[in-house]
Amino acid sequence: MNPKKRAITVAAAGTALGVAGLGLIAMPAGAGSEPQLPEISAEELVESAVSAEHPAFGGTVRVDNQLGLPALPGMDSLEMDAAEVHSNGRDASRLGVRDGNAERTIVQNGNTVWTYDSAENSAKKVTLPGEADRERDRLPREGELSGDPTELTATVLEQVRETSTVAVDGTATVADRAAYELVLTPQPTERTLLREVRVAVDADTRMPLRLAVHTHGTTEPALQVGFSDISFGPQPAELFQFSPPAGATVTEENATERRAGGKEHAEQAKEATDIRVVGDGWDTTLVGSVPAEMLNQQARFGDDEGRADADRRDGRPADVRGLLQQFGKQVTGSFGTGYVITTKVGTALITEDGRFAAGFVPEQVLIQALER
Repeated sequence: MNPKKRAITVAAAGTALGVAGLGLIAMPAGAGSEPQLPEISAEELVESAVSAEHPAFGGTVRVDNQLGLPALPGMDSLEMDAAEVHSNGRDASRLGVRDGNAERTIVQNGNTVWTYDSAENSAKKVTLPGEADRERDRLPREGELSGDPTELTATVLEQVRETSTVAVDGTATVADRAAYELVLTPQPTERTLLREVRVAVDADTRMPLRLAVHTHGTTEPALQVGFSDISFGPQPAELFQFSPPAGATVTEENATERRAGGKEHAEQAKEATDIRVVGDGWDTTLVGSVPAEMLNQQARFGDDEGRADADRRDGRPADVRGLLQQFGKQVTGSFGTGYVITTKVGTALITEDGRFAAGFVPEQVLIQALER
């Protein structure tokens, strides 16, 4: 078992398997001995981590994913070798993710965002309206990729800070940088599968260098993201320029279309109804419903024409209901009958009539959320 490089199962069987997208995190190399640093309070470290203006930098993020996802038929197991991340510290950034021999690239410069997939030789240009920073924060990343532990840390702190016990737990060396270890632990009233979240914050820049998610009953992180190497300083301007390669298919969208995910994704989103949030903090649960007939549709894991891949065991197309029966555990209650799919960090439940619940919580919390 190589702790620095793992296969990432790409799984998205509609809302039913949405729990599979609960995280994509990385295990950095370059961790070392504990440096000696001045004492700092947890509150001061949190505030500086979320508010500090980070300088220009370039670095590499590596992946360790121990979610324990099922090997679903028709889904590729992609091996992410590395993600290269660059920022000019102001209004431009670049993210390159290599999956085997292919690479996906996102280049943002001011109001313009380019995404490029080398496997398909296709590029997409998105032009943002005014107030680029605000709009950029709302802009979905291509493939929901994020190579910046800073973004992940900000999201985590926003979600669970008020329902956590926060402490500074020593120091660490990450990517040859001295860092403080910030630990967020659920308060006793929180019902969650997660034991703690640890963030390594650079001592000089206060930029998060590593974020690790630990679950109960394990010693190693279930999910982790961080830099294996990083250097601070001006980055070459050409990194933030992009020109589509010869022969590439190029499309353009405005920010509204991009945020909606295009017409196809917008139509799919309309199928989900009554989506609401139950609870808060660590035991937040997303509850909603989809038309029951969607459960009988073939899962679209195939080519661009939407043909489903064949089930590897008997050659039949894979449908969502069939996947639930194969990989989920059947449960019954006052909500009816449904199927539960569990990973190390989260759980999803979908009923036969199309209701669903998902969160970083045990099965019973989802059942209670559906019964409300």
